[in-house]
Amino acid sequence: MRIAIGVLIIALLALAGTGWYSHVLAGDLQSANQIIGTLSAGIESRDAAILHLQSESAEREKSELALRVSLGEAGTEARAREVKIQRLISENETLRTWVTTALPDVVVRLQERPAFASANDYLRWVSEGNKLLVPGQSAAK
Repeated sequence: MRIAIGVLIIALLALAGTGWYSHVLAGDLQSANQIIGTLSAGIESRDAAILHLQSESAEREKSELALRVSLGEAGTEARAREVKIQRLISENETLRTWVTTALPDVVVRLQERPAFASANDYLRWVSEGNKLLVPGQSAAK
């Protein structure tokens, strides 16, 4: 009988130990589930950010393609316009003479004026005697 009581006590102690160990494991499982939930939320947030960036990248690629097509069309139009101008110049003697004639001094001075950073710079330039000529006036100062 002593042996049976001893075996019963050992069985009860083993059962109590198993219950305690089960409780500890349940707490560990709950902590692991919380960590998994946090990590899953982080992964979902990262995935959403990646999708957003991929979408923006695709939109930029579409815009870039549209700009490249537009630039190509503009270049083609500019070349066609230049060819037309050259053809007209070579066909028309009056136009060819007009194109080769030197610009008037007033126009040349307009093209030669410096770039101005502000209105004060322009006023200073004009006050130094660099005024534009009135139509009909001579180019001499």
